[in-house]
Amino acid sequence: MRAEWIALLVALPLLAAFLLQPLSMVAGSERQRRVYWIAPATIMATLALSAMLGESLSQQPISMVMGGFVVPMGINFYLDGLSWGLLVALQFSLLLLWPPSHSIRQQVLMLLLAASATGMVLSGDLFNLYVFYELLAVATFGLVAINKSRAAATASFRYLILSGLGAVLILSGIALIYHQTGTLNLAHLAQLVSLGTVELPLAAFLLMLVGFGVKAELFGVNGWVPEVYGVISPRLSALLAGVISKLAVLVILRVVLLLFPQPEAAQALLWLGILGVASGEFAAWRSRDLRRMLSFSSIGQLGMILIAFSLSLEVGLFVGIVLSLHHLLVKAGLFLLTEDRFGRWGIALFILFSLSLVGVPPLPGFWAKFSLLNGLWSVGGWENHLALVLFLIVTVVEASYLFRVVQQYQQGAMVAPVAVDGAQRSWIDATAVSAILALLLLWTTVQIQEVADKVEQVAVQAADRGQLIATVLGEKQ
Repeated sequence: MRAEWIALLVALPLLAAFLLQPLSMVAGSERQRRVYWIAPATIMATLALSAMLGESLSQQPISMVMGGFVVPMGINFYLDGLSWGLLVALQFSLLLLWPPSHSIRQQVLMLLLAASATGMVLSGDLFNLYVFYELLAVATFGLVAINKSRAAATASFRYLILSGLGAVLILSGIALIYHQTGTLNLAHLAQLVSLGTVELPLAAFLLMLVGFGVKAELFGVNGWVPEVYGVISPRLSALLAGVISKLAVLVILRVVLLLFPQPEAAQALLWLGILGVASGEFAAWRSRDLRRMLSFSSIGQLGMILIAFSLSLEVGLFVGIVLSLHHLLVKAGLFLLTEDRFGRWGIALFILFSLSLVGVPPLPGFWAKFSLLNGLWSVGGWENHLALVLFLIVTVVEASYLFRVVQQYQQGAMVAPVAVDGAQRSWIDATAVSAILALLLLWTTVQIQEVADKVEQVAVQAADRGQLIATVLGEKQ
């Protein structure tokens, strides 16, 4: 398969978003319903294209530069095992959670979200990461604001302010790097760093960390999370908490791996992760609203992922990817269950997800948390030991508030905190989608060794700076 086909993964959703409005205007009333199927059909096409591209990744990653330019000039897209896995998870989640609303605005915004999220996964240079981040912020803001309640207006405005602040910080960090190096291509920057030609300022890393951290629910810039997740539909909450937050984590990971191997960068991740875990989990324990409880819990879980990525490259990358994939399945499933009153199947799924989130063997959550504990202990240092102790404490806290929900259900006091408009529902029942995620969780439990081996291969490839440089620049290191 030609590498140029990667561009279609971004171009197709953008083209469909552009055409959807005029097509809906010219279509007759009896044919207008068919127009609404264009958007999910586009996502299906990109998923099929991703599957075909995945077959080409068995040999080496894929790189393409648009416009016939020579790297480091031009727009560079780079696809490796890690980005491919996240890309497929994004497209699969979009199909499961796609709202068949008759609102063209909502359909267009979902397509823009798909295109911008895909662009963030594939971008091989810092400036295009910033561009797609901005487009993703616009799409997300629009989806939040589409709910016309006063609470949604307030939450969307605050989210807009934080996203704008994050964009300014990202652009400032990128400007520092460009001023020092004269390039923004990640492979070229990685080459300069590996050769010792330049040492990028830590201030640039901190600026980009906080900027992208708005989407990654980073401590200090995550105040929007409980407000936004509390007013949007559970399906959109599942999408944002499950997949979209991982996009920002992926960006932070690539920046750390390629550009900032300094121990100070790892220390920043560690301490922000510790603060995120402590603030998120204890806030979840205090909360009595289910949606807000899950929102704060998501903050804590993403803090654990940052702690994992702060460890040594050999240990942290594998553990961080495992935690990210587990959080993607479990947190999305839990948010989906808040769409309706818990039935018998709903509470059974809630218990399954909760057991895995707490880390009860042999579910995948146990192996993910055990890997993090083992990594913190093996790397050593008082900061990592502090994180280990905190991790054990918040696990007890996590079990307390999750099973408090089960107890309330048994007492007949458990109700869904949100009434969802029928236009927001998908063609697949929320409990059914949650059941699909639960089946994936159980399948992972049975195939845990095979999944771990595959994740380890992906982690080794993602950490191979020399392979990135050779693939994009054609120069071996």
